[in-house]
Amino acid sequence: MTDQEYLDRAEGLLNRVEQQCDAINERTSADIDNQRVGGMLTLVFGDDSQIVINLQKPLQEVWLAARSGGYHYKYDGSAWRDTKSDEEFFARLTTSATEQAGMALAFTP
Repeated sequence: MTDQEYLDRAEGLLNRVEQQCDAINERTSADIDNQRVGGMLTLVFGDDSQIVINLQKPLQEVWLAARSGGYHYKYDGSAWRDTKSDEEFFARLTTSATEQAGMALAFTP
């Protein structure tokens, strides 16, 4: 994948997470504050815990840091997959956000 293709896909991922946070806030009481600075998106939950998603341009990866740990994702041609477990990005984001929000939340690709 070229650097530009990576950036397009990674920026699309961040935009999708932002849009889904807004939608979740509209239909639930989760109240996720999402703040974006360049290639980093921070989700802040009611208990002040955070999920940080940031782009790692030199590696063409997206990193997710949550209370449960840190995860590295590479695009495999169809989805962002964890480099160790092969877990899909939005599956991990759903699990981590649900844990940190204390209510069932869903993020989709």
